[in-house]
Formats: sequence, structure tokens, C-alpha cells
Amino acid sequence: MIAERHEHGPAELCEAGLSLYERALREGRIPAEDSEHFPCLLDFGLLRPDGEDPRWLRPLAPALALPRLLSESARDIALRRHHEARLTEAFEPLLALDGLSESVAEAPGTGLLAGFDRINEAIGRAMEEAREELLTIVPGGRRSAVRLRDVGLAREQRMLSRGCRIRTLYQDTTRYDLGVVAHYERLAGDVQVRTLDEVTKRLLIVDRSVAFLPASENRSLALEIRQPALVSFLATVFDRLWRLATPMYPEAVRAPSADGVTPRQRTIAQLLVEGHTDTTIADRLGMNVRTARVHIAKLASHLGSESRAQLGYLIGRSGILEREAELP
Repeated sequence: MIAERHEHGPAELCEAGLSLYERALREGRIPAEDSEHFPCLLDFGLLRPDGEDPRWLRPLAPALALPRLLSESARDIALRRHHEARLTEAFEPLLALDGLSESVAEAPGTGLLAGFDRINEAIGRAMEEAREELLTIVPGGRRSAVRLRDVGLAREQRMLSRGCRIRTLYQDTTRYDLGVVAHYERLAGDVQVRTLDEVTKRLLIVDRSVAFLPASENRSLALEIRQPALVSFLATVFDRLWRLATPMYPEAVRAPSADGVTPRQRTIAQLLVEGHTDTTIADRLGMNVRTARVHIAKLASHLGSESRAQLGYLIGRSGILEREAELP
């Protein structure tokens, strides 16, 4: 009778199969017939035919087996991510057709703004009426110096002149944008800027009473939210990210490293363990792919990794993801 094959991946290796592999490690080899009901051990390469006597199977060393299984798992994750991305891309235009305007109209205190001019006008009106503060999250890297000057400078200064404060949260890649620093140096008033490796999509909150956020990928649609519970929730998200962020302006603070690993490298390590590609990591952290690969190479060098699969294993063993770097 032919044994039923075990249809599962490396992460689901059955307990009985692992027990047989453990026995093979202890005894050095096992009879080939003992693996009849565990073809997965041969599929994963954990057991191999004895070159001198095919009636026996010898185990692959665990130090070699684990990186191989991790590599298989990483490929499975990457494939699933690819399928998710294709599904999302396919459904995005369909979702746009699914009565977005009608859905928004049904939500009290929420309005849909269409077109950059209309969005900018609504934000401008809210800022002109502000009496307390402006909270902003800006993802991505470098910002246009012309747009900062022509669109933001005058109305931000009017807010500050009325006694309001401004808190802006950027991604860490913006720390090296001299144009952004110069913009805030032109403002007179209570202004602070901080940065994080990862932030949410663009968000703007005025006086904790109205919030604006994108409703489409190209930002040609935006939601204007005045529902108190939703605005309060978004403001709380901002506050918690703000406490985790590193000061950039008016006084820059360098984020500390722990055991030779910088906060950015720790974030990249987490994304690597989650199975993200170099391109995805770069997009999420607001950097180009080449820069992301430089950080990955430095991380691999620090941990002594010789391959992508081994790097994931060494990250997990090092414990760097369990440490939190604190500002001095």
C-alpha cells in the first residue's frame, strides 16, 4: 500500500516526522523503510539516501537544514505577497466603482473631496479657522521646496501668529532634506518636527476637530472627517507615534544604536523576517532600493550572515528585535 503523502509546508512539519528526524540524528542513520509514511522528510531534504547502502537514510545536519527550510518558507511568503499585490491591483478600480461617494455620504461627519484644488481649499479653510494646533503626518522622502514655500509657508505662519502650534511627523529619510529644515527655520512660533522609520499615510488634523486623509492612491480624492470619535482616534494615533519619534527640529537628536544595530536596521530586520522584498522594504521606509540593500548588507555583515536565508535565522537568534532603543 502506498503511504499518503503529507501535503504541508516547512512550517507545518509534523511532530511524528520531526521525531523520526531526531532519531536519525541520534543514531546516525535509519532504515529507509522507516520513512515510508513520512515522505515529507525526503521532500524537505532532512533525510538522504546513504551513498554506500541505499537501504539506509542519513540525516542532514540541523545547521544546514534550518536555513534551507527558512529559504523555502521565505519563497512561499514572497509568492503569497505577490498574489496579494496582484489581487489588490486587480480590485482597486473595482472598489473605486463601488459607490465610494454614496458610502461616504452615509457616514455622518464625513465628506469626500475630489480634485487637488478642492482638497487644498478645504485644508486652507480649516487652517485659517484654527485656534490651537496643526498635526501632520507626511510619508515618503524629499519634499518639494517650491511647494513648501508656495503652499504651506504663508498659511502656517498665519496659524503660528495666532498662537497655534505645529507638530509634523516625517519619515527618517527626510532628516537629510535640507529644504525641509530651511522651511521650518523660516517660521516663527511653536514648531516641532520629528521622524520615524515608518509612518501612516498622509494625515492632517486641525484643532483635533477636523481631519483630512487620502481616499485614493494618487491623492486626487480625500476624506474630510468631522465625526468627533473618528477625529479623536486619529489624533491618538498621532500622539502615540509622536512619542516614539526622534526629534528633528528645532533641535535634532540622533537615534541611538543598540549593540551596533541602528533603529533603522532593526526596522529592516523586522521587515526581512516578515518576508518582504527589498522593493517593499524601500517603499515602506521611504528610501530607494539601493539604499535599502546597503542597510541590509550592513546588517548581514554585523550578524555574520552569508545568505538571505541565513540572515533571517541569525536575526531571530540574535534577539535584536526584542530590544527597544531609548532616547537619552
